Amino acid sequence: MTTTRQSGIRLARRLDEVGFSDIVQIRNKVMAIRAEGQTVHSLHGGEPFFETPDEIKFAAVRALVENQTHYAPSSGIAPLRRALVEKLSRKNKIQVTEDEVIATVGGSQALYATFQSVLDPGDDCLVFSPYWTPIADLVTGTQARPLLVPSVTARRNGIRETLEQFATEKTRAVYYNTPQNPSGLVFTRAEAEEVAAFAIERDLIVIADEAYEDLVYEGEHFSIASLPGMAERTITCYTFSKSYGMTGWRGGYAVAKEPFMSALKKIVLYSTNGVTTFVQYAMVEALKTPEERITATREEYRKRRDLLVRALNEVGLECAPPAGAFYAFPSAEKIDKNSRAAAQILLEKAHIATIPGSVFGAQGEGHLRFSYAIPVAEIEACAEALRKFFR
Repeated sequence: MTTTRQSGIRLARRLDEVGFSDIVQIRNKVMAIRAEGQTVHSLHGGEPFFETPDEIKFAAVRALVENQTHYAPSSGIAPLRRALVEKLSRKNKIQVTEDEVIATVGGSQALYATFQSVLDPGDDCLVFSPYWTPIADLVTGTQARPLLVPSVTARRNGIRETLEQFATEKTRAVYYNTPQNPSGLVFTRAEAEEVAAFAIERDLIVIADEAYEDLVYEGEHFSIASLPGMAERTITCYTFSKSYGMTGWRGGYAVAKEPFMSALKKIVLYSTNGVTTFVQYAMVEALKTPEERITATREEYRKRRDLLVRALNEVGLECAPPAGAFYAFPSAEKIDKNSRAAAQILLEKAHIATIPGSVFGAQGEGHLRFSYAIPVAEIEACAEALRKFFR
C-alpha cells in the first residue's frame, strides 16, 4: 500500500483565507493606464491632500543630525509616550500612563497586533460593515471569523439589539471604527454607550479604530474607551497618517490596559522591534500641531466633500454627505448594480478611478467609494468627467 506524503514546502494554513488588498490591485491598474500616457482622475486613494508639514520633516532631520539613529525602546521613546499620554487625556478623555501606550509602525501594525493579541482560532469577531478592507483578513489571519454587522441596519433597529442578533457564543471581540471607512459614518456618544453596554454584558473586548478622529464634520468624535468600565476592555488604535499627512512615515500607536499591553509589546518587539527612531521624533513634533491648524484642514476637507457630493447627486449617483473621514460612498446602481462592473466602467469610459463597494463587505455592494482627499481642481475635473459620461 502506497501512502501519499504531503510536501513540506507549503504556506502556513492560517494564510489560506488571507488575500491581497483589492485597493492595491486597483492602484496598480491606474498606474498602468497612466504609463500609457492617459489621464486618470484619482478618487480611489486614501492619502491626505497635503504634504507633511515642514516642522515635522525638520524634526526628523534634526534627529538624524543629532544621531538619533540607534535602537530605541521597542515600545517608543519616552518623549513620545509622554506626549501621547497628554494628547489622549486632553483630546480623547482616555486616562492612561506611559506604560499603557505603545508606538507602532502605522495604525496597521497597531490593528494587526491587537487582533493577534485577543483572537484565538475558532473565535468570532463582530465587525460593523461596510469596513476597511484589510479588517476581515486581519481577523481571518488569526483563524477567527469576522461576523459582519450592517451599520445602517444597526442604526435603524438599534445598535445593541443588532449586535445581539449577530453575536454567537464564540464571539470574543467587537471591531468598532469611527469615523468609518468607507461610508464616513460617525457613531454618536449614545451609540458608543450601546456598544459599551453590550460589550460589558457579554464580557467582550472592543477594538477601536480611530484613524479619522480629526475628520468629523457633523457632530463630534467620541472615544469609546473613555466610557466608564471600557478602558479595561478596549484597545484603541491610532495613526499619524491622516491628521498630519504622514502616510509614508508609518507612525501609529495603540493604547490599552493590561493584560493587553504586554501582548502588544511582544508582537511589536518580535516583528519590527519598534518604530524607526528618527520617525518617532517627527511624531513628537506632529503632536505639537496647533488645534487651529487641524480645524483649518478639516474645513478644507469639508469644502472638498461638499463639492464632490454635489457633483455626484447632480448626475444621479445618490449620496448623502458623509459625517466624517474623507470618502463619499454613493449608490452606483445607475451605472451598474454590480459595484465591480460599475468601477470598471467608470475607469475605462470616464477615466475616473474609484473603489467598488463590494470590497468593503457585502453591505458595500451597489456603491462606489470616491476619495475627496485630493486638490479641489481634481474634484472639479472629475465632476466634469462625470457630466460628460452621463450625457
